[in-house]
Amino acid sequence: MKDFVNTSYKNSELTGKIIGCAMKVHSVLGNGFQEVIYQRCLAIEMEKQSLSFSRELEMTIYYEGINVGTRRVDFLVEEQIMVELKAINKLDDVHLTQGLNYLEAYKLETGLLINFGSKSLEYKRITNEYKLAKQKPQ
Repeated sequence: MKDFVNTSYKNSELTGKIIGCAMKVHSVLGNGFQEVIYQRCLAIEMEKQSLSFSRELEMTIYYEGINVGTRRVDFLVEEQIMVELKAINKLDDVHLTQGLNYLEAYKLETGLLINFGSKSLEYKRITNEYKLAKQKPQ
């Protein structure tokens, strides 16, 4: 499997493994299936790589400490990486914004946005800069 580790990113080893799993799924299936099919296949590949994950994990969203609803994240891998899947022609800024909002809402630092819908697999590593800034000593 190709190495997708980029040490300039935090959690690069783990996100690299996830991207490698997604590449395998896309190389076998190509594009054109519904998101749920890719989600099931990605779960199989991540199990093969001994990655622990929760699938369609329902997480509570709070506004100023008040529960305002829930949202399901496609995957929470190793309890630290949020993975949001798409099966669309092309990722847009709105999808990146959605991923960043999820990171903030879930209080996570790192996420992946993966799109199986284009001819070539698209992926974006996303980072919750606000969470990072809070962790740095002043």
